[in-house]
Amino acid sequence: MESMRSRIRAGDPDAFGALFDEHARAVYNHAFRLTGNWSSAEDVMALTFLEAWRLRGRVLPDGDSLRPWLLGIATNTARNAQRARRRYEAALGRLPPPDPVPDFAQELADRIDDACTLEIVGEAISRLRPAEREVLALCVWSGLDYSGAAEALGIPVGTVRSRLARARKKLAKAAGERAGMEPESGPGADREPARRRGQLMSGRAFAARHTPEETR
Repeated sequence: MESMRSRIRAGDPDAFGALFDEHARAVYNHAFRLTGNWSSAEDVMALTFLEAWRLRGRVLPDGDSLRPWLLGIATNTARNAQRARRRYEAALGRLPPPDPVPDFAQELADRIDDACTLEIVGEAISRLRPAEREVLALCVWSGLDYSGAAEALGIPVGTVRSRLARARKKLAKAAGERAGMEPESGPGADREPARRRGQLMSGRAFAARHTPEETR
């Protein structure tokens, strides 16, 4: 029986449809973690499978799951999308500023119970270098092991290990710094600090608790 890899290499549309059904969600989630935007993630996912079809002849005939290969394509696609977005934003920055509009989004976000945790995690991740965010997304959120992440990014396993270690260290440091800035007294101090400390703990333990056993 012909293998999935051989069918993909041969351009079998049924095999490619099965590949999409099996891995589309993983590619979509990975794209969102890299872009931080659901709409952008949809574009990256679509472009990833278009690029995979174009590059199908490069699939090796032997191997296991094609998930690392697809996530590698998604990573490169997200990089290109972010470069295009930065160029677009730079062009917008050269335009005259628009009239100020009241920002109701922040007021709404402040009412969400876990807004503090989301802010802390998001701020900490934003401090990472792109290469560190990519490894974090692959190993922690997408669940790839070191070798799978190395295959996806085209880098040595040792580089994956070192980047992930640096990312975890920076996340812990950023969460610790934020914890030190939290007020310890004042109105509502009997309730609010305890709740915030609980949220900060989830930010501080983010890298350690959600990292797969193999990558700790």
